Amino acid sequence: MTATATIEAVWRIEQPKLTARLARYLRDVGLAEEIAGDAFLLAMERWPRDGIPRNPAAWLTQVAKNRALDRLRRTTMIDGKHRELAIDLTALEREMPDIEATLDEDMDDDLLRLIFTACHPVLPAEQRAALALRLLGGLSTAEIARAFLVPEATAAQRIVRAKRTLRDAAIPFETPHGQDRRERLAAVLEVVYLIFNEGYVATAGPDWLRAGLCGEALRLGRSLVALMPQEPEVQGLVALMELHASRFAARTGKAGDPILLLGQDRGRWNWSLIRRGLDGLNHAMTLTSAPGPYLLQAMIAACHARAVTAADTDWIAIAAYYQALALAAPSPIVEINRAVAVGIAFGPAQGLAIADALKDEPRLKESHLLPTVRGDLLERLGRLAEARAEFRQAAGLTGNDRERALLLARANSPALRPES
Repeated sequence: MTATATIEAVWRIEQPKLTARLARYLRDVGLAEEIAGDAFLLAMERWPRDGIPRNPAAWLTQVAKNRALDRLRRTTMIDGKHRELAIDLTALEREMPDIEATLDEDMDDDLLRLIFTACHPVLPAEQRAALALRLLGGLSTAEIARAFLVPEATAAQRIVRAKRTLRDAAIPFETPHGQDRRERLAAVLEVVYLIFNEGYVATAGPDWLRAGLCGEALRLGRSLVALMPQEPEVQGLVALMELHASRFAARTGKAGDPILLLGQDRGRWNWSLIRRGLDGLNHAMTLTSAPGPYLLQAMIAACHARAVTAADTDWIAIAAYYQALALAAPSPIVEINRAVAVGIAFGPAQGLAIADALKDEPRLKESHLLPTVRGDLLERLGRLAEARAEFRQAAGLTGNDRERALLLARANSPALRPES
């Protein structure tokens, strides 16, 4: 491995910890990230010349703290904010003599604070996701732009606005407790799952699946499990992502074309990930008697994972879990998925009744999901012309090239052509 590759690998691991520790003292996530970046740039300059330090994390921390001290010393203390920073300056100086001994002190707490700060509900979802990938995933602005298929300037703007909002709103760098923590945790998990889903089925672009983005979400989720091992919803989300990720190899053909769940070769599923996901789910179930939304979704994914063939799937159980999910976290997307499950478990007419109740839902007006599901249910009812129209409408709404091709193929399928 080259020195540059080593530095980049160290950075991906250490950057969240370093930013978290600095943010504790500086009380400014943007400034903490800037100083951590300065330490990285110095490493890029010196390590190839001088060699990799014995303890790279300690070296980066020492440099970053020196930079932070210099920054604070240059600050003219003329208002209350700067007087508060003076206290942190003293704390930083007190730690300096024994940097390696203090390197891991309160690190878990610092990372938790960073996660809850980066994913604060005061930020729009797209800004939370971008900031989380930047601060917690160590991704560059260019990588984040590629991840969400937006111009680099857009990704940069999201990150800058997120930092500015956190600073201007004076969001405290802390881990919330009690009811506030439960509410904030939902925002954190939403961001992680948003990142995963964007990789699992890309909303736009030429690729159906982007495993790298799913991998980042899994890494963030597993970090959360390590930091919050008694939170059942954290365990449930990671189990859910692992069970979904187990299907990656079977989700596309050789040319990258989508293969839907019921048509997948289950021999290509990753059974190691399935076992890990099922073990995580079982552990999460011991932590609560009232499963939350992510645990319920993991239970649904487990039904698919346990089925040796598509015909073995327990669709009645899946329909019941979706009913429970609709009560725990009602949303139009849950209802669409419930329509699919009910349609398979109890017949397409019952599924279509659920789907038809969503036709005036404003949140679905620009989504391809409802016409896709209606097309499938109408086809199974023999209403072929209507099904063909639904698939064409769905194709016009999706932004993903692979999905559009799949929907147009279904619309033009000989099975949907009227008899001559």
